[in-house]
Amino acid sequence: MTLRTTTRRSTLAAGAAAFAGLAMPAVLRAQPAGIKLGLIHPVTGPLAFSGNQCRIGGQMAIKDVNEAGGIKAMGGAKLEALLGDAQLKPELAASLVDQFAEAGAAGFTGCYASSLGLAATQAAAKYELPFSIDSGVADSLTSRGLANTFRLFPSASVCVNGAVDELEGLNKQAGGPVKTAVLVHENSEFGTTTANTLKEKLPGIGIKVLDVMAHATPTRDFTNVVLRIKEQKPDLVIISDYLNEYVLLIRTMVQQRVPSGIFSVFGGGFSLKFAKEQNEISEGVLDFNNWWNTKAPETAAFRKRLDAAGVATTYEVFFGYYAVKLLADAFERAGSADKKKVIPALAASTFYPDMLPYNPTKFANGQNEGAQGVGLQVQHADVKVVWPEKFADAKAVFPRAKG
Repeated sequence: MTLRTTTRRSTLAAGAAAFAGLAMPAVLRAQPAGIKLGLIHPVTGPLAFSGNQCRIGGQMAIKDVNEAGGIKAMGGAKLEALLGDAQLKPELAASLVDQFAEAGAAGFTGCYASSLGLAATQAAAKYELPFSIDSGVADSLTSRGLANTFRLFPSASVCVNGAVDELEGLNKQAGGPVKTAVLVHENSEFGTTTANTLKEKLPGIGIKVLDVMAHATPTRDFTNVVLRIKEQKPDLVIISDYLNEYVLLIRTMVQQRVPSGIFSVFGGGFSLKFAKEQNEISEGVLDFNNWWNTKAPETAAFRKRLDAAGVATTYEVFFGYYAVKLLADAFERAGSADKKKVIPALAASTFYPDMLPYNPTKFANGQNEGAQGVGLQVQHADVKVVWPEKFADAKAVFPRAKG
């Protein structure tokens, strides 16, 4: 865990040193106190890449807010990051909230994994401190009645419903080739919630679920899982996994020549890098997931910043960025970092993330009802948005060629 703070005393000391050599007297204007934000993510362990991406996005937002003059309604108060590594331990995520609250945090973002977010938001609720979820899809994150917890991004059920709508449309257009499916998911809150909802919804669009296979994170060998899939002979394998397991499972399926199509919901390894560098296994794979608005002019400029910094463009960076911006907007409108003013400001927020493919923002019980996922497909070693039509930049190829 790393704490990064700038105290008023150190700021004034630096100012005094700068003026020490001047003969003329000077009056130093007191700077407004900084606003501390706890950024809690798994930056080591099996989810380190994605956790670090969220953190980078949050730090970029803090930099942008501060360089634009800070929170103007608070005299230009600057945001300060308190950085915490929750690894993959919910109890550590909760402990970090306690530590940061004691250090004076005015709010939090995090935690990529739903299991970490559940623990951290519950801990923040003890202090009635606002928590802006940057990634973590479990419905329970915002359905527990915690007044301090807000998610600008879509929940699992919203994305699963969107995925089912997309799959139904694609299947109908193709003449109904998909009649059966096997679900494979990681066994934490995220994967289990997603798979359970899919199991409930798929029969309604004429797709029979033959089997549901859960596995741990991390998992290093999918041979037995793939053998079970081959025995079932599904038309489609639907995957909900984190990065490493997602890629390994698909690679094992290709190596074992599983003839089923591949459609994932929250495919953790589905990325530009996956499309380009592992195209021998990724071409044609469909995913329903979080992404950015490829048509927004702001997106191109943001991606150039990431490229210049050597940072991979992934949705987690955008989510980390906007989770902080949501809090900053609430501080601005509240004119204060007082939790009793900030939480109502968040509840009434219409802050719109212009680089994301969303409808207008409206919060209900902490969940942004305008958030949605999009349908994606690897085409010619690139990722294309194929659903909904409003944000699409390509048409889906369905079903994927079997091989």
